[in-house]
Amino acid sequence: MVNIFEKAKNSLEATPALVIDLANVRKNLRDLEEHVRPLGIKVRPHTKTHKSKRLAQEQLDSGSVGLTVAKVGEAEVMAQVCDDILIAYPIIDPHRSTRAAKLAHEVTVRVALDSKYGIDVIAEAAKKAGSTIGILVDLNVGSNRTGVATPRELLELAQHVEQSGKSVRLDGIFFYPGHIWVPAEEQPPLLKLVDDMLLEAKDLFHQSGLCTDIVSGGSRQSAFRSHLITAQTEIRSGTHIFNDMNTVRVGACSLDQCAAAIVCTVVSNAVAGKVILDAGSKTITSDRNVSQPDSGYGHLIEYPDAIVSSLSEEHGEVDIRNCANAPELGERVTLIPNHICPCVNLREQVWLQTEQGLESIPVDTRGMST
Repeated sequence: MVNIFEKAKNSLEATPALVIDLANVRKNLRDLEEHVRPLGIKVRPHTKTHKSKRLAQEQLDSGSVGLTVAKVGEAEVMAQVCDDILIAYPIIDPHRSTRAAKLAHEVTVRVALDSKYGIDVIAEAAKKAGSTIGILVDLNVGSNRTGVATPRELLELAQHVEQSGKSVRLDGIFFYPGHIWVPAEEQPPLLKLVDDMLLEAKDLFHQSGLCTDIVSGGSRQSAFRSHLITAQTEIRSGTHIFNDMNTVRVGACSLDQCAAAIVCTVVSNAVAGKVILDAGSKTITSDRNVSQPDSGYGHLIEYPDAIVSSLSEEHGEVDIRNCANAPELGERVTLIPNHICPCVNLREQVWLQTEQGLESIPVDTRGMST
Protein backbone atom coordinates (compact mmCIF):
# COMPACT_ATOMS: atom_id res chain seq x y z
CA MET A 1 0.00 0.00 0.00
CA VAL A 2 1.19 3.52 -0.82
CA ASN A 3 1.18 5.52 2.40
CA ILE A 4 -0.82 8.64 1.52
CA PHE A 5 0.03 10.00 4.97
CA GLU A 6 3.80 9.93 4.39
CA LYS A 7 4.14 13.66 3.81
CA ALA A 8 2.04 14.49 6.87
CA LYS A 9 3.98 11.98 8.94
CA ASN A 10 7.21 13.81 8.28
CA SER A 11 5.86 17.35 8.74
CA LEU A 12 3.85 17.03 11.96
CA GLU A 13 5.33 18.82 14.94
CA ALA A 14 4.18 16.24 17.47
CA THR A 15 2.58 12.83 17.79
CA PRO A 16 0.25 11.11 18.31
CA ALA A 17 -1.79 12.97 15.72
CA LEU A 18 -4.93 12.05 13.79
CA VAL A 19 -4.57 12.93 10.11
CA ILE A 20 -7.42 13.02 7.58
CA ASP A 21 -6.72 12.99 3.85
CA LEU A 22 -9.21 15.31 2.13
CA ALA A 23 -8.78 13.79 -1.33
CA ASN A 24 -9.68 10.33 -0.02
CA VAL A 25 -12.59 11.79 1.97
CA ARG A 26 -14.04 13.32 -1.19
CA LYS A 27 -13.55 10.12 -3.15
CA ASN A 28 -15.26 8.03 -0.47
CA LEU A 29 -18.22 10.42 -0.36
CA ARG A 30 -18.48 10.47 -4.14
CA ASP A 31 -18.29 6.68 -4.42
CA LEU A 32 -21.27 6.15 -2.10
CA GLU A 33 -23.35 8.90 -3.69
CA GLU A 34 -22.71 7.51 -7.17
CA HIS A 35 -23.60 4.01 -6.03
CA VAL A 36 -26.94 4.76 -4.38
CA ARG A 37 -28.20 7.62 -6.56
CA PRO A 38 -29.27 5.35 -9.49
CA LEU A 39 -31.14 3.23 -6.93
CA GLY A 40 -33.24 6.20 -5.84
CA ILE A 41 -31.62 6.09 -2.37
CA LYS A 42 -30.52 9.30 -0.68
CA VAL A 43 -27.58 9.71 1.69
CA ARG A 44 -28.07 11.20 5.16
CA PRO A 45 -24.64 10.51 6.68
CA HIS A 46 -24.06 10.06 10.38
CA THR A 47 -21.78 12.80 11.67
CA LYS A 48 -20.72 10.84 14.77
CA THR A 49 -17.75 9.62 12.74
CA HIS A 50 -16.14 12.98 12.02
CA LYS A 51 -17.95 15.37 14.45
CA SER A 52 -16.88 18.29 12.26
CA LYS A 53 -18.84 21.10 10.63
CA ARG A 54 -16.14 21.35 7.96
CA LEU A 55 -16.51 17.70 7.00
CA ALA A 56 -20.30 17.84 7.29
CA GLN A 57 -20.20 20.59 4.68
CA GLU A 58 -18.15 18.29 2.44
CA GLN A 59 -20.91 15.69 2.77
CA LEU A 60 -23.62 18.19 1.91
CA ASP A 61 -21.60 19.46 -1.05
CA SER A 62 -21.31 15.88 -2.31
CA GLY A 63 -25.11 15.53 -2.45
CA SER A 64 -26.26 14.44 1.00
CA VAL A 65 -29.89 15.42 1.68
CA GLY A 66 -29.32 16.10 5.37
CA LEU A 67 -27.34 14.92 8.35
CA THR A 68 -27.73 12.33 11.07
CA VAL A 69 -26.57 12.91 14.64
CA ALA A 70 -26.63 10.89 17.85
CA LYS A 71 -27.34 13.61 20.41
CA VAL A 72 -29.16 16.92 20.64
CA GLY A 73 -25.90 18.76 21.30
CA GLU A 74 -24.59 17.51 17.97
CA ALA A 75 -27.82 18.58 16.30
CA GLU A 76 -27.47 22.09 17.70
CA VAL A 77 -23.98 22.37 16.24
CA MET A 78 -24.71 20.75 12.88
CA ALA A 79 -27.74 23.02 12.45
CA GLN A 80 -25.19 25.73 11.73
CA VAL A 81 -24.43 24.05 8.38
CA CYS A 82 -27.56 21.98 7.66
CA ASP A 83 -31.30 22.62 7.80
CA ASP A 84 -32.46 18.98 7.87
CA ILE A 85 -31.29 16.83 10.79
CA LEU A 86 -32.23 13.38 12.08
CA ILE A 87 -31.47 12.53 15.70
CA ALA A 88 -30.95 8.77 15.51
CA TYR A 89 -31.29 8.27 19.23
CA PRO A 90 -34.39 7.91 21.44
CA ILE A 91 -35.02 11.15 23.29
CA ILE A 92 -37.18 10.39 26.33
CA ASP A 93 -36.21 13.06 28.86
CA PRO A 94 -37.42 16.67 29.25
CA HIS A 95 -33.93 18.19 29.01
CA ARG A 96 -33.15 16.87 25.55
CA SER A 97 -36.70 17.01 24.22
CA THR A 98 -36.97 20.70 25.17
CA ARG A 99 -33.76 21.50 23.32
CA ALA A 100 -34.86 19.52 20.26
CA ALA A 101 -38.21 21.31 20.25
CA LYS A 102 -36.48 24.68 20.39
CA LEU A 103 -34.15 23.71 17.56
CA ALA A 104 -37.14 22.69 15.44
CA HIS A 105 -38.00 26.39 15.10
CA GLU A 106 -34.77 26.86 13.14
CA VAL A 107 -34.36 23.67 11.08
CA THR A 108 -36.23 20.48 10.25
CA VAL A 109 -35.73 18.09 13.16
CA ARG A 110 -36.62 14.42 13.10
CA VAL A 111 -36.21 11.90 15.91
CA ALA A 112 -36.14 8.10 15.83
CA LEU A 113 -38.32 6.61 18.59
CA ASP A 114 -39.41 3.14 19.66
CA SER A 115 -41.91 3.83 22.44
CA LYS A 116 -45.20 5.60 23.03
CA TYR A 117 -43.57 7.14 26.08
CA GLY A 118 -40.90 8.74 23.92
CA ILE A 119 -43.48 9.99 21.44
CA ASP A 120 -45.46 11.58 24.27
CA VAL A 121 -42.36 13.31 25.69
CA ILE A 122 -41.44 14.78 22.30
CA ALA A 123 -45.03 15.76 21.54
CA GLU A 124 -45.38 17.61 24.84
CA ALA A 125 -42.06 19.44 24.44
CA ALA A 126 -42.86 20.50 20.88
CA LYS A 127 -46.35 21.61 21.90
CA LYS A 128 -44.92 23.83 24.65
CA ALA A 129 -42.36 25.26 22.24
CA GLY A 130 -44.89 25.80 19.48
CA SER A 131 -42.84 23.74 17.03
CA THR A 132 -43.26 20.48 15.12
CA ILE A 133 -40.89 17.50 15.18
CA GLY A 134 -40.88 14.68 12.66
CA ILE A 135 -40.95 11.13 14.01
CA LEU A 136 -39.43 8.02 12.46
CA VAL A 137 -40.72 4.92 14.25
CA ASP A 138 -37.96 2.40 14.93
CA LEU A 139 -38.16 -1.24 13.82
CA ASN A 140 -35.69 -3.81 15.17
CA VAL A 141 -34.48 -5.72 12.11
CA GLY A 142 -31.91 -7.83 13.97
CA SER A 143 -29.41 -5.61 15.76
CA ASN A 144 -31.39 -5.94 19.03
CA ARG A 145 -30.35 -2.53 20.26
CA THR A 146 -33.44 -0.38 19.81
CA GLY A 147 -36.68 -0.74 17.89
CA VAL A 148 -39.91 -2.66 18.34
CA ALA A 149 -39.88 -6.31 17.43
CA THR A 150 -42.59 -6.61 14.77
CA PRO A 151 -44.16 -4.61 11.93
CA ARG A 152 -47.50 -4.80 13.77
CA GLU A 153 -45.99 -3.12 16.84
CA LEU A 154 -44.43 -0.53 14.54
CA LEU A 155 -47.86 0.20 13.09
CA GLU A 156 -49.20 0.82 16.59
CA LEU A 157 -46.38 3.30 17.26
CA ALA A 158 -47.10 5.09 14.00
CA GLN A 159 -50.78 5.31 14.83
CA HIS A 160 -49.87 6.76 18.21
CA VAL A 161 -47.86 9.51 16.48
CA GLU A 162 -50.87 10.28 14.30
CA GLN A 163 -53.06 10.60 17.39
CA SER A 164 -50.61 12.82 19.28
CA GLY A 165 -51.54 16.17 17.81
CA LYS A 166 -49.90 18.65 15.47
CA SER A 167 -46.68 19.02 17.45
CA VAL A 168 -45.38 15.73 16.02
CA ARG A 169 -45.50 14.48 12.45
CA LEU A 170 -45.12 10.89 11.24
CA ASP A 171 -42.39 10.95 8.59
CA GLY A 172 -41.69 7.25 8.19
CA ILE A 173 -39.63 4.31 9.42
CA PHE A 174 -36.20 3.94 11.01
CA PHE A 175 -34.08 0.77 11.09
CA TYR A 176 -30.48 -0.25 11.61
CA PRO A 177 -28.98 -3.45 10.12
CA GLY A 178 -25.83 -3.13 12.22
CA HIS A 179 -25.83 -6.82 13.13
CA ILE A 180 -24.70 -7.82 9.65
CA TRP A 181 -20.92 -8.13 9.85
CA VAL A 182 -20.33 -10.89 7.33
CA PRO A 183 -18.42 -10.41 4.04
CA ALA A 184 -20.33 -8.80 1.19
CA GLU A 185 -20.90 -12.06 -0.67
CA GLU A 186 -22.65 -13.54 2.38
CA GLN A 187 -24.93 -10.56 2.99
CA PRO A 188 -27.78 -11.08 0.46
CA PRO A 189 -29.89 -13.58 2.45
CA LEU A 190 -29.52 -11.54 5.64
CA LEU A 191 -30.43 -8.31 3.88
CA LYS A 192 -33.45 -10.01 2.32
CA LEU A 193 -34.75 -10.80 5.81
CA VAL A 194 -34.42 -7.12 6.66
CA ASP A 195 -36.16 -6.10 3.47
CA ASP A 196 -39.01 -8.55 4.06
CA MET A 197 -39.70 -7.02 7.48
CA LEU A 198 -39.65 -3.49 6.08
CA LEU A 199 -41.91 -4.37 3.16
CA GLU A 200 -44.39 -5.95 5.56
CA ALA A 201 -44.31 -2.79 7.69
CA LYS A 202 -44.78 -0.55 4.66
CA ASP A 203 -47.72 -2.60 3.52
CA LEU A 204 -49.38 -2.25 6.92
CA PHE A 205 -48.74 1.48 6.87
CA HIS A 206 -50.22 1.86 3.40
CA GLN A 207 -53.32 -0.09 4.37
CA SER A 208 -53.80 2.37 7.23
CA GLY A 209 -53.03 5.43 5.12
CA LEU A 210 -49.83 6.22 7.04
CA CYS A 211 -46.70 7.92 5.78
CA THR A 212 -43.67 5.95 4.61
CA ASP A 213 -41.98 8.76 2.72
CA ILE A 214 -38.76 8.06 4.61
CA VAL A 215 -37.42 4.58 5.31
CA SER A 216 -34.08 5.39 6.88
CA GLY A 217 -31.47 2.72 7.43
CA GLY A 218 -28.13 1.43 6.34
CA SER A 219 -24.74 0.78 7.87
CA ARG A 220 -21.22 1.09 6.48
CA GLN A 221 -20.60 -2.61 6.11
CA SER A 222 -23.70 -3.12 3.94
CA ALA A 223 -23.75 0.31 2.25
CA PHE A 224 -22.76 -1.01 -1.16
CA ARG A 225 -25.44 -3.69 -0.97
CA SER A 226 -28.17 -1.07 -0.51
CA HIS A 227 -30.01 -2.32 -3.59
CA LEU A 228 -30.85 -5.49 -1.64
CA ILE A 229 -33.01 -3.50 0.79
CA THR A 230 -35.57 -2.30 -1.70
CA ALA A 231 -37.78 -0.67 0.93
CA GLN A 232 -35.27 1.92 2.11
CA THR A 233 -35.21 5.48 0.81
CA GLU A 234 -32.09 6.78 2.55
CA ILE A 235 -28.88 5.47 4.06
CA ARG A 236 -27.22 6.81 7.20
CA SER A 237 -23.72 5.37 6.78
CA GLY A 238 -21.16 7.31 8.80
CA THR A 239 -17.82 5.49 8.67
CA HIS A 240 -17.62 5.53 4.86
CA ILE A 241 -16.19 9.05 4.98
CA PHE A 242 -12.97 7.66 6.54
CA ASN A 243 -13.21 3.84 6.70
CA ASP A 244 -11.16 1.89 9.25
CA MET A 245 -9.92 -1.62 9.95
CA ASN A 246 -13.43 -2.79 10.80
CA THR A 247 -14.57 -1.96 7.29
CA VAL A 248 -11.33 -3.23 5.74
CA ARG A 249 -11.35 -6.62 7.47
CA VAL A 250 -15.02 -7.29 6.69
CA GLY A 251 -14.29 -6.58 3.03
CA ALA A 252 -16.33 -3.37 2.79
CA CYS A 253 -13.34 -1.39 1.50
CA SER A 254 -9.63 -1.66 0.78
CA LEU A 255 -6.77 -0.21 2.82
CA ASP A 256 -6.16 2.50 0.26
CA GLN A 257 -9.71 3.76 0.86
CA CYS A 258 -8.87 4.63 4.47
CA ALA A 259 -8.85 8.42 4.77
CA ALA A 260 -7.91 8.73 8.44
CA ALA A 261 -4.88 7.49 10.32
CA ILE A 262 -3.02 8.07 13.56
CA VAL A 263 0.64 8.99 13.24
CA CYS A 264 2.61 7.63 16.22
CA THR A 265 6.23 7.56 17.34
CA VAL A 266 8.23 4.53 18.47
CA VAL A 267 9.33 5.55 21.98
CA SER A 268 10.89 2.30 23.24
CA ASN A 269 12.48 -0.87 21.88
CA ALA A 270 14.05 -2.03 25.11
CA VAL A 271 12.07 -5.27 25.32
CA ALA A 272 12.96 -7.94 22.78
CA GLY A 273 10.34 -8.71 20.16
CA LYS A 274 8.32 -5.56 20.65
CA VAL A 275 8.30 -1.80 20.33
CA ILE A 276 6.22 0.76 22.20
CA LEU A 277 4.24 3.56 20.56
CA ASP A 278 3.27 6.88 22.13
CA ALA A 279 -0.42 6.09 21.48
CA GLY A 280 -2.49 3.96 23.84
CA SER A 281 -6.17 3.62 24.67
CA LYS A 282 -6.53 7.40 25.07
CA THR A 283 -5.70 7.73 21.38
CA ILE A 284 -6.44 4.46 19.62
CA THR A 285 -9.28 3.26 21.92
CA SER A 286 -9.60 -0.32 23.12
CA ASP A 287 -12.06 -1.40 20.44
CA ARG A 288 -11.35 -4.87 19.10
CA ASN A 289 -11.90 -5.58 15.43
CA VAL A 290 -15.50 -6.72 14.95
CA SER A 291 -14.91 -9.49 12.42
CA GLN A 292 -11.33 -10.40 13.44
CA PRO A 293 -11.04 -9.70 17.18
CA ASP A 294 -7.61 -11.30 17.47
CA SER A 295 -6.02 -9.05 14.81
CA GLY A 296 -4.83 -6.44 17.30
CA TYR A 297 -5.73 -2.79 17.84
CA GLY A 298 -5.22 -1.53 14.33
CA HIS A 299 -2.89 -1.87 11.36
CA LEU A 300 0.55 -0.32 10.89
CA ILE A 301 0.95 0.65 7.25
CA GLU A 302 4.76 0.54 7.31
CA TYR A 303 4.86 -2.82 9.13
CA PRO A 304 1.89 -4.92 7.96
CA ASP A 305 3.18 -8.04 9.74
CA ALA A 306 3.31 -6.28 13.11
CA ILE A 307 0.48 -6.70 15.61
CA VAL A 308 -0.59 -3.91 17.94
CA SER A 309 -1.09 -6.45 20.70
CA SER A 310 -1.81 -4.46 23.86
CA LEU A 311 -2.80 -0.98 25.00
CA SER A 312 -2.46 0.87 28.26
CA GLU A 313 -3.58 4.48 28.57
CA GLU A 314 -0.49 6.03 26.98
CA HIS A 315 1.37 3.05 25.50
CA GLY A 316 0.74 0.87 22.47
CA GLU A 317 2.66 -2.41 22.53
CA VAL A 318 3.55 -3.77 19.09
CA ASP A 319 4.61 -7.37 18.52
CA ILE A 320 7.28 -7.24 15.78
CA ARG A 321 8.48 -10.84 15.88
CA ASN A 322 7.06 -11.56 12.41
CA CYS A 323 8.48 -8.40 10.83
CA ALA A 324 11.37 -8.65 8.39
CA ASN A 325 12.67 -5.31 9.64
CA ALA A 326 12.19 -3.76 13.07
CA PRO A 327 10.96 -0.18 13.54
CA GLU A 328 13.68 2.10 14.79
CA LEU A 329 13.60 4.11 17.99
CA GLY A 330 12.16 7.54 17.22
CA GLU A 331 10.61 6.38 13.95
CA ARG A 332 7.13 7.63 13.07
CA VAL A 333 4.60 5.06 11.94
CA THR A 334 1.06 5.26 10.61
CA LEU A 335 -1.77 3.33 12.22
CA ILE A 336 -5.25 2.67 10.80
CA PRO A 337 -7.45 2.06 13.89
CA ASN A 338 -10.11 -0.59 14.19
CA HIS A 339 -12.88 1.93 14.87
CA ILE A 340 -12.26 5.49 13.77
CA CYS A 341 -15.34 7.16 15.34
CA PRO A 342 -14.26 7.09 19.01
CA CYS A 343 -10.70 7.98 17.99
CA VAL A 344 -11.98 11.26 16.57
CA ASN A 345 -13.98 11.92 19.73
CA LEU A 346 -10.78 11.64 21.78
CA ARG A 347 -9.17 14.58 19.94
CA GLU A 348 -9.78 18.29 20.37
CA GLN A 349 -8.48 18.88 16.88
CA VAL A 350 -7.37 16.81 13.90
CA TRP A 351 -5.10 17.49 10.94
CA LEU A 352 -6.68 17.81 7.51
CA GLN A 353 -4.26 16.91 4.72
CA THR A 354 -4.93 18.98 1.61
CA GLU A 355 -2.99 19.77 -1.55
CA GLN A 356 -1.75 22.90 0.19
CA GLY A 357 -0.49 21.02 3.25
CA LEU A 358 -1.79 20.33 6.76
CA GLU A 359 -4.64 22.31 8.27
CA SER A 360 -5.80 22.01 11.87
CA ILE A 361 -9.58 21.72 12.21
CA PRO A 362 -11.58 21.43 15.45
CA VAL A 363 -13.64 18.41 16.46
CA ASP A 364 -16.74 20.55 16.88
CA THR A 365 -19.00 18.09 18.68
CA ARG A 366 -16.35 16.33 20.74
CA GLY A 367 -17.69 14.86 23.99
CA MET A 368 -21.31 15.86 23.41
CA SER A 369 -23.17 13.09 25.23
CA THR A 370 -26.55 14.81 25.62
